[in-house]
Amino acid sequence: MALSRNISVNEASRPKLPRHARLKFDETRQVWVILAPERVLAPDEIAVEVLQLCDGVRSVADMVDQLAAKYAAPREAILTDVIAMLQDLADKGFLTEAREKTS
Repeated sequence: MALSRNISVNEASRPKLPRHARLKFDETRQVWVILAPERVLAPDEIAVEVLQLCDGVRSVADMVDQLAAKYAAPREAILTDVIAMLQDLADKGFLTEAREKTS
């Protein structure tokens, strides 16, 4: 299956879920899932926290700063993990990037 738009995640990226996917809490299974056409992904607790920050407004750098402050963890370690996780989701078609509006 060809992905419509592969993104390369870096600190300046402003990732968000694509229009066809949404993050939702599954009451039955008591887990967070990403719902997309014909696909369901159950991210772990840390991934859910990062995904909740993926609003297309915050940059990866902003998200990493927020997480580093919240967990009093080294920024570089969080940056490496967040970029790897987001890139994996982007490669699977679960993330896209907010684009500047052109009018």
